Amino acid sequence: MAVTQLLKLVVSRSTLHVRRRYSKLQLSPALYERLRVFESVREQRGKSRRSEVGEKALTIHLTDGPTVKGTAGITSPLFVAQSLRVKGVLVSKVNGELWELGRPLEADCELQLLGFNTAEGRQAAWRTGACVLGGVLEGVFGAEVCREGASEVGLFCDYISSSSSLSLSDVEAKCKEAAALKLPLFGLDLNTAELHELFQDSKLRLQLVEEQINSSTVTVYRCGDSLALCNGPLLPHTGFLKVFKMLQLSSVTLSSQTESAGLTRLVGVAFPGEKAKEEWEREQEEARRRDHRRIGTDQELFFFNDVSPGSCFFLPKGAHIYNTLTDFIKSEYRRRGFTEVVTPTLYSTALWERSGHWEHYSENMFTVTSEGSQTFALKPMNCPAHCLMFEHRVRSWRELPLRWADFGALHRNELSGALGGLTRVRRFCQDDAHIFCTPEQVELVGRRCRYSFFKPH
Repeated sequence: MAVTQLLKLVVSRSTLHVRRRYSKLQLSPALYERLRVFESVREQRGKSRRSEVGEKALTIHLTDGPTVKGTAGITSPLFVAQSLRVKGVLVSKVNGELWELGRPLEADCELQLLGFNTAEGRQAAWRTGACVLGGVLEGVFGAEVCREGASEVGLFCDYISSSSSLSLSDVEAKCKEAAALKLPLFGLDLNTAELHELFQDSKLRLQLVEEQINSSTVTVYRCGDSLALCNGPLLPHTGFLKVFKMLQLSSVTLSSQTESAGLTRLVGVAFPGEKAKEEWEREQEEARRRDHRRIGTDQELFFFNDVSPGSCFFLPKGAHIYNTLTDFIKSEYRRRGFTEVVTPTLYSTALWERSGHWEHYSENMFTVTSEGSQTFALKPMNCPAHCLMFEHRVRSWRELPLRWADFGALHRNELSGALGGLTRVRRFCQDDAHIFCTPEQVELVGRRCRYSFFKPH
């Protein structure tokens, strides 16, 4: 019981100290109003959940570690890591579910502690770093942050600023200063109405949120005096991040060009220490050494040109490799019972409307208008064409299953900022195939495909 009360006292004093620190900062009217709305909702949620959690004993099984005791609603993964002196922990998994370190455990569980050397730990660090960066851009440099987040390669913030340019080194230094304050991160799940009230002063922020929202609520985190949209989980506080490195500034191209003028993306990375940064730099150097774009240029395999953005020109050596891979794939198709078909590249929009692609994918399709003002589109996939071939005459059940493979060129109107070497292009050819079968044949067809792909040669 004494340990429980001590934990509560430490948490309450830490939160009070941080709140006092917030009050010393000068906020713009817009930021002040956002924080007022956020804290108002947070207080209401707190009142509705104010019932004390029963201090029930629980058992915690650490993956590849000891079994420890704890108290439901009090003991957190962070407390477990600290009591066992496990260093470098950034996030955890509870019964296989990602779990923030500071979130109390609720029942008997299996606990896995994850560091920066795991994908989950690195993402938690970079999502937290994006929150810190967003706060610095708004609070120090006076920018309007419209979106923040993390990808497999780092953290980023999209913002609008009256300043023509930022010094990456200055941003790094300010992020390090902000992180050293050990600001806690509080998350709230907000519905659409609450979100619009929170960001009523930023139409572009709301537009970007609506484009990516896929649920009834969105998680918003408070980091110091800034608010960020993030799926989480995040670190318990910003002090877990010791090193920041800003990588590049670039303009952002969005589907709506009218409201995105002047939108800039700042990309960077963050680390729990210098050792992690040095390891990351070694990985980057190795990746540069193995970069297919550099190899393709050095060995005269392929190149790209602005006359056809995102479409590769294969030189003789590259074409030889391309054809060798194609011949191999075709031989595997024949071995697995597929036959090859050839379909057109250009189709009337009537086909895409019928398949449903036009409604959901038309902005990513290249279109042309012919005589009579009829609109056609280059195919981004083969599915509708194969369905058209299947229905062009009555089929007998004796023909099934039909296995058709197609090596026709596909075109997708990817955003220019998304293009990257051979990994993201606008013109490509994939080993595309479809199987037409009866419902009773699905399991048999699937079993044969799995066996064919994984049996030893």
